[in-house]
Amino acid sequence: MEDAFDSMILVSGPSFVRSGLKEQAFGDDLVMFVNAGGCEIQGKDCRIKFRGDAHFLGGDIIETNEIIAESGDHPLLYQSARYGDFRYMFDNLVPGDYFVDLHFAEIVNTNGPKGIRVFNIFVQEEKILSSFDIYAIVGANKPLQLVDIRVSVMHNQAVLIRFEGLCGSPTVSGICIRKAPVSTAAMINPELHLCTKCATEIEVSPIQKKLQSKNIGQYEKKIQELTNECKMKSDECYEAWMSLTDANQKLQNVTMELDNIIFQNETLERAVGREMEKFKDVSDKYKKDKKLWSSIINNLEKKIKAIKEDHTQLSQEAHDCANSIPNLNNMTTAIQALVAQSEDLKVKYSEEMGKRKRLFNQLQETKGNIRVFCRCRPLSKEEISSGCHAIIDFDAAKDGEIGIMASGTTKKSFKFDRVYMPKDNQADVYADASPFVTSVLDGYNVCIFAYGQTGTGKTFTMEGNENNRGVNYRTLEELFKIAVERKDTISYSISVSVLEVYNEQIRDLLATSPSNKKLEVRQAAEGFHHVPGMVEAKVENMKEAWNVLQAGSNARAVGSNNVNEHSSRSHCMLCIMVRAKNLMNGECTNSKLWLVDLAGSERLTRTDVHGERLKEAQNINRSLSALGDVISALTSKSSHIPYRNSKLTHLLQDSLGGDSKALMFVQISPSDNDMGETVSSLTFASRVRGVELGPAKRQVDTVEQQKMKQMLDKVRQESRAKDESLRKLEENCQHLENKLKEKEQQCRMLQEKNKDLASQLTSNAEIQSQLDRKQCQLMEKLNGKEEEFMILQQKVKDTEQRLKERQLIESASLQEKVKELEFKLNVQSHSEIAAKEKVKELECQLKERLQFQLTLEQKVKEPESKLREQKELDSISLFHSADRSRIGTPSEAKGSSSDESTSDTDPHILRSSTSINRPVTGRVSILHKGVSPYGIKRKGEREHRSGVLADDTENHSVFSSNSVDNNKTEPNRSRKLDQAKAYGRITRTSKVVTTHKLFPHSRIKKDQQTGGGGVKEKNKVRGWAR
Repeated sequence: MEDAFDSMILVSGPSFVRSGLKEQAFGDDLVMFVNAGGCEIQGKDCRIKFRGDAHFLGGDIIETNEIIAESGDHPLLYQSARYGDFRYMFDNLVPGDYFVDLHFAEIVNTNGPKGIRVFNIFVQEEKILSSFDIYAIVGANKPLQLVDIRVSVMHNQAVLIRFEGLCGSPTVSGICIRKAPVSTAAMINPELHLCTKCATEIEVSPIQKKLQSKNIGQYEKKIQELTNECKMKSDECYEAWMSLTDANQKLQNVTMELDNIIFQNETLERAVGREMEKFKDVSDKYKKDKKLWSSIINNLEKKIKAIKEDHTQLSQEAHDCANSIPNLNNMTTAIQALVAQSEDLKVKYSEEMGKRKRLFNQLQETKGNIRVFCRCRPLSKEEISSGCHAIIDFDAAKDGEIGIMASGTTKKSFKFDRVYMPKDNQADVYADASPFVTSVLDGYNVCIFAYGQTGTGKTFTMEGNENNRGVNYRTLEELFKIAVERKDTISYSISVSVLEVYNEQIRDLLATSPSNKKLEVRQAAEGFHHVPGMVEAKVENMKEAWNVLQAGSNARAVGSNNVNEHSSRSHCMLCIMVRAKNLMNGECTNSKLWLVDLAGSERLTRTDVHGERLKEAQNINRSLSALGDVISALTSKSSHIPYRNSKLTHLLQDSLGGDSKALMFVQISPSDNDMGETVSSLTFASRVRGVELGPAKRQVDTVEQQKMKQMLDKVRQESRAKDESLRKLEENCQHLENKLKEKEQQCRMLQEKNKDLASQLTSNAEIQSQLDRKQCQLMEKLNGKEEEFMILQQKVKDTEQRLKERQLIESASLQEKVKELEFKLNVQSHSEIAAKEKVKELECQLKERLQFQLTLEQKVKEPESKLREQKELDSISLFHSADRSRIGTPSEAKGSSSDESTSDTDPHILRSSTSINRPVTGRVSILHKGVSPYGIKRKGEREHRSGVLADDTENHSVFSSNSVDNNKTEPNRSRKLDQAKAYGRITRTSKVVTTHKLFPHSRIKKDQQTGGGGVKEKNKVRGWAR
């Protein structure tokens, strides 16, 4: 796996580091560090500073707050990054070699997978990384470094780093640029001087070296002096800093003492405050107790007076009762007459109630058994913000007319029994529907339902909310209110059921557990329709009824579509069954009230629903169409009414038939976006208003009529019981006398209580006197505490004044020391600047001297070259004379063969042998400048003739060492010289070498090169030479 990741690197040198940045890795080679995508960061070392994001072109910034594992010394570096299509360009760099380090961390795609972010990296338009994947190498939220990317910068050249995305966007967290050490291939030979302008190698003479070493020594001495002076200044700064810290420590101790004094002062203030609060509490309690006891005494006096008045009144009543006993017979006859009169009044009252009910129901029937009320909601905030406007005209709303502005000035009007404007509240709506509640209690079937598109407020009208109740809640409230008012003449039994028709299936919303049994509508033997198995919750008051309604409303099916987020997806039907029994005549009635919240009537194209919601919408429209068919059949007075086409109409058959009363709320929207649905709803409501159901009939229970005679017998028995009540009057008189005696006993007890309260009052007075004494003591203590507090305040002010004076003196002295140190530092900085300027001037002078010396050497070399040419001619003549002298010698053949072998290796031998007193670098520099090697060899030959016979062993050692050096430097010279010139030089030097064969030391060198096998030849040559 490691090899696979390293294969992403396309050049040699760079490598991956799977950990965060550590400051110990930095030396003095840091040039800059850029925090990509982040702000400036200060390193732990004051020399290291991370710049904010700069030098970029394109891209965006991303940051994270997650922890970066193994992030090193600076985790903030990896919590931000630049990503996208971007590049970095660093200019104004000094020419030279640099190392570029790139820092990465995957902080976006923390869950992977591998390959989600792959990109290439180019440095100076050279591809460094290929198909680089951070997550594949280290994972998410972990750092990764690519270090040691070597870059060479020429004059006026910038460092360009480009990121190319292959899959996903490239990213980088940080870029570091460091100075790179000089490579071994580019190392300068210590014997040569590298020109700073043209980068050519220049030969340096020993005189120049001495001058350089002398100047370097002077500079080093000056640098040492400056460093010592800098050290002394730093020591002085440190001493000043230590004195400053001591002063701060003393200041801190003084402030701590002051804080302790202030704290003690505050504690004393708190103690005084607590004592004051306790004193106030005691005084307030005393005042309250005083007022309480005074009020109790006043109340007791009033009660005693009232008891005395009651006593006198009771005694007067007792005397009156005793006086009225002789007239008791007259009273009994009068009571019997009153009872007979009350019986006649009851009969007349029942007859009048019957007439009132008949007149009220006739009035309702003249208005129409199906009444239609139109209600319009206000524009919502979303509709107003989207630019919708109202199209409803309410000018004739009081007359029951409403207008629709179809297009421009075109207006379409509709007539209804009542039209409600958006400003009308729930109470106004229910005020017109409340007469139907009275009809239910009178024994009539009633149906109230809300019709309209989704979002027009049907559920709000029927149910409302906690602060603004709807028709359902107000209807039940009115039912229980009237039932309580009539409880003396009529007894009512009320039960509630909550159903919904969802996808043409009847669902009982009050069922505690779901059941697979289907609920169907059945016709009972008495002729009314009901649902067997439906839960009927009997309710006694409004609280129980409301709990039942809430349970059913919470179980209703709702959903969301384009029209409404919480759209009703079913028809919610609340059935209130009222069983009434007239206590006067025994008549019984069974009536039903349906409160129906229909689902939305909008078209399928408007809702834009699919799947289960589409099926729901289709079933809703099917049931509403069946309701429309029933209304059409009732309007046309058809012989067949299609109630069974839908579960909705089948359930409402009793309330939509000819013996019931119906009320319809048509809900509309004022927005122009809903104009089509609004017109459709108003058209349907107009059709409903035209239905004539005929006169309604009371749902009288015929079984109860047989029991009326029994009720009459009971009434007669009750009249007989009235006679017995007369007997009880005498008993009441006796009871009153007993009460009078009890009142007298109570009066005595209250007198005793009054005495006890008087004794308690005296004890309270004593307690009050004790409290007054304690109050005086506390006041004296409080005054003493206040005096102590004033003394402490004065002490605190004195200490603060002293502390301020001391701080001013110390701050002034510290400021003077700081100014002195700043002045010394400025002087030191000026001296350093002057020293640097002197160093630069000396360097310039040194360069000028070197240049002057080079020109002098060039002038000296010209006559030397002429002298060398002359010496070459002399050597050639010596060579011819030596050849003639060797003719006829015994070792001629061996000498010639050795000459040939020597000539093959002469270039290396000559270059080493002629450099006894000259370093190799001098020859190399001369060859680079184009000087002929003849001159070098002639100069070596002259020096060799003068002293080589005396120093044979030294010459031999120099030859061996210089030959090795020559072999090392030969490849470098061969690349710079022309091949034809080099060949000519080698041939000329081979001729010169033949002259050295006359001397013994050349033969010794050759024997050392050939090995031990040439010892005999060595001896022969020596003998021949003698």
